[in-house]
Amino acid sequence: MLGAGDEETTVFQLRKTYGALHAPYERAIAKPVEGSVTVAVDGVATEDFAVDPTTGLVTLAEAPAEGAIVTAGFRFDVPVRFDADQLVINLAAFEAGEIPSIPIVEIRP
Repeated sequence: MLGAGDEETTVFQLRKTYGALHAPYERAIAKPVEGSVTVAVDGVATEDFAVDPTTGLVTLAEAPAEGAIVTAGFRFDVPVRFDADQLVINLAAFEAGEIPSIPIVEIRP
């Protein structure tokens, strides 16, 4: 759920909720995959919206009615970087190698 209508707000932040029962965590999504975002108002899909691919802000053409639930479906990217200067690689097998772990860290704005 992105939010509920109040007849004034037209901009909603994409977000993903992790966990449903015990202390759910909501994460703002800033890098939706282009062309993957679908938006619905009270369960009815709409195409009258724009998405900023760098911030994840969804702008509806019209403000939803009071209490109307705004939802979205989408894929998203998470920017990361390597957390180590070297990788441990095992090349013991002739045709296959093994990298036991690749430490990465999320890049947050």
